[in-house]
Amino acid sequence: MIGVSSTTFCTESIEESLIRISKEFSHWEIMSEGEHYLPLIMRRLEAIAPSYNIKFSIHAPISDVNIAALSERIREAAVMEMIASIEQAAELNVNTITLHPGYQSFAVDGLRLRSIEKAKRSIRTIDRLMNEFSMVACIENMPSFKFMIGQTAKELSELVDGTDMKICFDIGHANTTGQTDEIIDALGDRIRNVHIHDNEGINDDHMTIGDGQIDFKHVLKKLSKYKGKYIIESKSFESAVTSKERLRILLS
Repeated sequence: MIGVSSTTFCTESIEESLIRISKEFSHWEIMSEGEHYLPLIMRRLEAIAPSYNIKFSIHAPISDVNIAALSERIREAAVMEMIASIEQAAELNVNTITLHPGYQSFAVDGLRLRSIEKAKRSIRTIDRLMNEFSMVACIENMPSFKFMIGQTAKELSELVDGTDMKICFDIGHANTTGQTDEIIDALGDRIRNVHIHDNEGINDDHMTIGDGQIDFKHVLKKLSKYKGKYIIESKSFESAVTSKERLRILLS
């Protein structure tokens, strides 16, 4: 199944977005940000969703949220935000949620390992909750921004080791870190969600599929055992529609 997600949708009403998206896609990964912050839209979405032939997953908030925060008060608040997102998704009968693993200090170098330990602690708390709700929580690999953790197969493996947490494999992010094959090889059996977009291998550009330099034939061959959703993460609706048509050819 091919779905879509974009932060650009988050500036319009849930009703406007749903009308547009449902005309081209049968799955929407809602980014819980801006006008689509889950607590703001839950009841409206619950009321209108049955009128559309579309399924949903959720991307938990990323702004103002850091489950790897060194401050315990901030880390605990971030974990509570994740827990609230999981509870709200379950109430909407959505069974998949994607989470970012957090980031290290912007101001002080040398604290990355401490941040990873904090993220592991947070992920273990979230993992215990997932079993109660029978949901799938996916930790997403991050792009090559210095402060982000979870960029490599090694770090991702360390973050989810000893838990039932799954992986959201972001193809574009992996291309910026040179970790595409490594993440699939190390964690392929945990992948339950895939984000797909293009770039030139340096920045997280979220380009239309085929406009960058990612070898999608190679990546999709590596993912041949994966039977889940491909979520197009685009900068615009028009880009997403073009990507959908190109992805269909690649998957055929």
